[in-house]
Amino acid sequence: MTPSLLMAVLASGFIYGITPGPGVLAVFGIGAARGRRAGAGFLCGHLLGDVVWCSTALIAIVGAREIGSTAFDVLGVLSGLYLFWLGLRAVRARRSSDEAPQGPARQPFWHGILFGLTNPKAYPVAVATFTALLSSRAELLHWSMLPWLIVLSFVGGLLAYAILIGIVGARQVRTLYQRHELAITRLCGVMFIGFAINALAHALPGLVTNKA
Repeated sequence: MTPSLLMAVLASGFIYGITPGPGVLAVFGIGAARGRRAGAGFLCGHLLGDVVWCSTALIAIVGAREIGSTAFDVLGVLSGLYLFWLGLRAVRARRSSDEAPQGPARQPFWHGILFGLTNPKAYPVAVATFTALLSSRAELLHWSMLPWLIVLSFVGGLLAYAILIGIVGARQVRTLYQRHELAITRLCGVMFIGFAINALAHALPGLVTNKA
């Protein structure tokens, strides 16, 4: 495994874990209401869902690569379009008058497990994010390295969650996050659009060449 592939997988797991979404909003709410320990419990439970969805995404990506370059390129185009749509929605987001839910006051660990495993957007976002960042190194992906890819994505997710645990638990942090939530959402949208362009730039030429 080359250093560039290693860093790409680590970055994919990190970005997937730390990008603002339902899970991040929930942990900020739980942390502000019950403290850092409850927020950490929620994230530890949520990590199980991340492992399941990231592993499934990596299996799909490596499988598409092993089937052939065309299948991987098609996956890259679909992922790029999906990320572009998510990014465009985020850039055009408007401020909501509703306060983000804080989650149940009891059993944050089990709530995190349920939350992580039942998030309907988890799998497509994982596939899109990993495909966008790994598309330039597609020729290096093989079944033999799948366990290491899963471990590295897990480590990236742990780093992201360590940062989140470090900053949750203070009401001032939640207040600051909510005050700038729209700007943060739009910045993440721009980042997703960048990933989408990267995925499409690597996938479309391959499809055009194969078609020709």
